[in-house]
Amino acid sequence: MPGTRVRRRTAHRERRRAAHRHALLAVASAVVAIGATAGLIDAGHQEGRDTARPEPSPSPVLQPLPAVPTPRQAAPAPSAASARPAPAPSPTDTPDRPSAAPVPPPARTTAPAPAPRSRLFRHPRSQVLDWVRAHPDDPRRPVIESRIATQPAAVWFAAHNPGEIAGQVREVTRGAAAAGRIPVLVPYAIPDRDCGGASKGGAPDLAAYDAWIREFAQGLGAGAAIVILEPDAIALSDCLSASGRAARFASLARAGRVLRAAGPRARVYFDGGHSGWHTPEKQAAALRAAGAATDGDGIFTNVSNFHRTADETAYARAVLAALGGPAGLGAVIDTSRNGNGAPAAGQWCDPAGRALGRTPTTRTGEARIDAYLWVKLPGESDGCSGAAGSFSPGYAYALATG
Repeated sequence: MPGTRVRRRTAHRERRRAAHRHALLAVASAVVAIGATAGLIDAGHQEGRDTARPEPSPSPVLQPLPAVPTPRQAAPAPSAASARPAPAPSPTDTPDRPSAAPVPPPARTTAPAPAPRSRLFRHPRSQVLDWVRAHPDDPRRPVIESRIATQPAAVWFAAHNPGEIAGQVREVTRGAAAAGRIPVLVPYAIPDRDCGGASKGGAPDLAAYDAWIREFAQGLGAGAAIVILEPDAIALSDCLSASGRAARFASLARAGRVLRAAGPRARVYFDGGHSGWHTPEKQAAALRAAGAATDGDGIFTNVSNFHRTADETAYARAVLAALGGPAGLGAVIDTSRNGNGAPAAGQWCDPAGRALGRTPTTRTGEARIDAYLWVKLPGESDGCSGAAGSFSPGYAYALATG
């Protein structure tokens, strides 16, 4: 009966559409949950350490990342990492038709991927975008929207969520590829994360972390990507025993190899701390032990911190020189809140008088500096202008007009 067949096809299409809408809503919820966690970084003020550490903040993963830069003291301070927008939903395979077996991307050769030279990806979901949409009449909205919400920023993956992480990463990389942009991805699930501070969490052990990273890598695909591998995992590793530190570094080296093999055009950057923390020689020694020269494409500095770009550029080059390794090793710098430089010692929590830094770009014009990035999204609180990781329009406006 033709009419019956038409009704069946129509009902089948409706069921597929409903399933697709349900999948999209589920992803969006995960993204919102992640964004809520995204700026939570605690400044681990301890004797001899000036640091701003990440806590779980909103990212494409289901956990928040605190980002709180700490003041420079006599001793180095860790960087503050923040979690960012969760991945936006992208089309999924329909249930009524088996999908073709995935074709693995070509394996990475020993040569590093070329430095990124394209526009960066702005995820369509973030706390600042949610605020802009919800407050059309707020007098601060035009400034916050034009100077912050329109800028590309990193996407954080802060939850240890085996079985889900590959799909979450894929949501972002596919969206970026469709837009012809480069995504900035932040895996943040190393065991003993933040030395048990406000951003504590992560995988239960290194074996579980290794498995999680392998799943993370499955979502990279063949497109260009920038991976900010575990903020503070190297610079803030002194809290571990010698054996614990060696085990972590070995795991980071494995992670670098896995990510680069799975993503032939992905560049993986290892934790370089920042210019107000360890000396270049000390940081380079730790980076070398973690495989940065052999299993990575460079280093990142100033994550969620405030040190000036010129200081970070000089510091990054000094670290790279001490590190040695392939000539293709480069550095990326978090410039999201460093327009006025670092605050006075001891001020790390949403300090007054700060300003936006250079807008994100892969065209820096500086030798060995591959990109200026917004790893921490301006306006996400360190925990003083609002709950850690939450979006504070007052703080965002102050940064945008500072």
